[in-house]
Amino acid sequence: MTDLTTPADRQPSRPGPSTPVTDAALATAIARAVGRALLELREAFGPVDDRNRRRLKDAGDAHAQAMIAERLAAARPGDAVLSEEAADSAARLSADRVWIIDPLDGTSEFGQGRADFAVHVALWRRDAAADGAISDAAVDVPALGETWRTDRAGGPAPLPADRALRVVVSRSRPPAGLDALLAAASADLRAQGVAPLGIEAANVGSVGAKLGEVMAGRAEAYLHPGGLNEWDLAAPHACALANGYVALGPVQPFNRMPPTAGPVLIAHPAIAGVLARHWRA
Repeated sequence: MTDLTTPADRQPSRPGPSTPVTDAALATAIARAVGRALLELREAFGPVDDRNRRRLKDAGDAHAQAMIAERLAAARPGDAVLSEEAADSAARLSADRVWIIDPLDGTSEFGQGRADFAVHVALWRRDAAADGAISDAAVDVPALGETWRTDRAGGPAPLPADRALRVVVSRSRPPAGLDALLAAASADLRAQGVAPLGIEAANVGSVGAKLGEVMAGRAEAYLHPGGLNEWDLAAPHACALANGYVALGPVQPFNRMPPTAGPVLIAHPAIAGVLARHWRA
């Protein structure tokens, strides 16, 4: 199983300072600012070992939460917020606009000095086209210099011909039946001439980093059997759909109580049909 932790081949450029106007621009500006701050915090922290790793992780969570809360309160003071790092309130269920944020997705990876952590900022709007839809979102993977956003999306990269296709899964909780799924899908994809080298699993840390691998064209699907929270999935799910990837399985509504999400399979459209035939949500 591959462990995708190396720096990115493609690094989308970061624009200079500007005043965010749209919700998507605000989400992007906040995610990038917090991502930079997390890298600076980790660098300034100094050597990390088992004795002080928890302190670094707690500092990252707290600093990222404080930055996002302050910026959203200043820019969108009337909006509700659902965050992993703040107390939840049922009042958000009657709000028209709810920011769903994960200030530091992949706290363990952050504390280990890894690259596969992310910052998620997403906006749920009651007037969005579909019930429970995320209208605007951004995911920043700061250690790779990559930001994904719903308002500047491209299409999926062509399927690779020089390697096996990849499904990114949890490093700590790989889905049950994964080997059988990969074997069956590989046989189908080879028979169709879509992927002569088949499909394999790859380990990545946070949900944002996993779907970042897919959107960057370094993997072709993301699979999780369930047990996620809305802040894990809202922003990367919206960015992947905006970039032309296909979500299979149950519809993912957001701003619910309790704020749980999944199971989820998001795939390149060229292989979505094959994976759907063999996946049991």
